[in-house]
Amino acid sequence: MKKLSLIVIVFVFTYNNLSAQSVITKKLKMKHKFETATLANGCFWCTEAIFQRLKGVESVTSGYTGGTVKNPSYREVTSGSTGHAEAIQIKFNASEITFQEILDVFFSTHDPTTLNRQGYDRGTQYRSAIFYHSNEQKETAEKFIKELTEANVFVSKIVTEVTEFKTFYIAEQYHQNYYNNNKTQGYCIAVINPKLEKFIKKYKSKLKK
Repeated sequence: MKKLSLIVIVFVFTYNNLSAQSVITKKLKMKHKFETATLANGCFWCTEAIFQRLKGVESVTSGYTGGTVKNPSYREVTSGSTGHAEAIQIKFNASEITFQEILDVFFSTHDPTTLNRQGYDRGTQYRSAIFYHSNEQKETAEKFIKELTEANVFVSKIVTEVTEFKTFYIAEQYHQNYYNNNKTQGYCIAVINPKLEKFIKKYKSKLKK
């Protein structure tokens, strides 16, 4: 009888403990609401390095989107024949950083007024574009562009596309985490470093520690 009572007590304790853990896990999942943003704003070596440093950003993946060719290679995309743009796909915690805050960084770290061009990079593969994943993202992007236009933040007209997201093709492995793996490379020193310095200075309070 004593053994039976002990078994019952252990079972009840274990069940209650597991139930408590289940509730905690559910609350943690609710707290960490992950969303996806897909953006194109020039060479993904630069853009990946910038967004990786933002608080609330879980991961940044470089790839291609917006075109017609399936599983394109980097060489095909840079030829301008696939219709794809060099893009990044950002997984972010919406409880830490909003889609609008991500757009703020997006518009602050590239020129959205130059059609199919960013600096010396020219072609449709370097176009400025927002590939929305929901109607909410679409509305937020369109409203943000309207507000920037009305405030005359840019001298020239914003040409950023707001397009429905369809398919994202992950770029070759050597493109992933490019800046962090190649900080002494000439392009990183001459092009990415100056951009990062400006970004860090402006968004210091929003950076990961």
